[in-house]
Amino acid sequence: MGAINGAADEAALEAVRVGALGKKGSVSEQMKTLGKMTPEERQVMGPALNGLKVKLTDAINARKMVLEDAALDARLTAETLDVTKPVLVGPTAEGRIHPVTQVIDEITVIFGDMGFAVAEGPDIETDELNFTALNFPEGHPAREMHDTFFFNPKEDGERLLLRTHTSPVQIRTMRSQEPPIRVIIPGRTYRCDSDQTHTPMFHQVEGLVIDKESHIGHLKWILEEFCKSFFEVPSVKMRFRPSYFPFTEPSMEVDIGCDRSGNEVKLGEGDDWLEILGCGMVHPNVLRNCGLDPDVYQGFAWGMGIDRLAMLKYGMPDLRAFFEADVRWLKHYGFRPLDMPSLVGGLSR
Repeated sequence: MGAINGAADEAALEAVRVGALGKKGSVSEQMKTLGKMTPEERQVMGPALNGLKVKLTDAINARKMVLEDAALDARLTAETLDVTKPVLVGPTAEGRIHPVTQVIDEITVIFGDMGFAVAEGPDIETDELNFTALNFPEGHPAREMHDTFFFNPKEDGERLLLRTHTSPVQIRTMRSQEPPIRVIIPGRTYRCDSDQTHTPMFHQVEGLVIDKESHIGHLKWILEEFCKSFFEVPSVKMRFRPSYFPFTEPSMEVDIGCDRSGNEVKLGEGDDWLEILGCGMVHPNVLRNCGLDPDVYQGFAWGMGIDRLAMLKYGMPDLRAFFEADVRWLKHYGFRPLDMPSLVGGLSR
């Protein structure tokens, strides 16, 4: 009994059981001697050995239950789960989506719901597609070196350049597709500029609608619905101011109502105004340059900075940080890769 009570674990207890009650155990060996005893001896030793066997079995089972309970308590102590600790982030959620990519996805979702397709084009463009076809006159300041990254001239004198806007894709689209046309054009653009709100490379999205009946009323509705969806506000105040762009006539700058009373700009409310984009009706010369008759077709276009939209919506003060590849900044402002924007589930988390 001392060996049973002294067993430290189930393995030691099993060794005691085998040594006493196994086929070659001490008790089992004594049970084998009963056949050689006289009837009188068996009458005495039989009940005694059976009683010993039952007593040892009960003691072993009782000790086994004690050891099992102790093992369970030790396991529960070792495997205690603190439900108040933060959930560990799995490998699929460790990375972050850059705010520019997030905003492009949000814009695509919104305009995709309105029936727009996405059009793309090369970053390196010709002077004809970047300027001439868009009704930029010779000598326009945007053609000069201080605004545009030009490559060295070719043998024939042509100079390629890094596109200064995504508008060349409008030309490519109108020359390759028959109206009606409804596209948005997100992409990288380049200009010789660098400060807190400007970088040599930035992102822009433009929209283009070409058909026989579109008008400014349609343009205003599209932009208003976009602003409400993108900034996730129930309503917006918008102001359209006359402006000038070579490729649209009439041209307009668009302001959105905001509140600057605190440390942040609140969009969709307040009595202040914030400029967010430019737009207008496509210039007849641009239509002619694309082989479209302005007496038959008309349309409108708009353009806005993706980086600026990201700064406004998510409160980022300095555009230069977008391109510094600082993992700490991306971890703070980035988005979880599996939280894909949608109009049903929400554009942002």
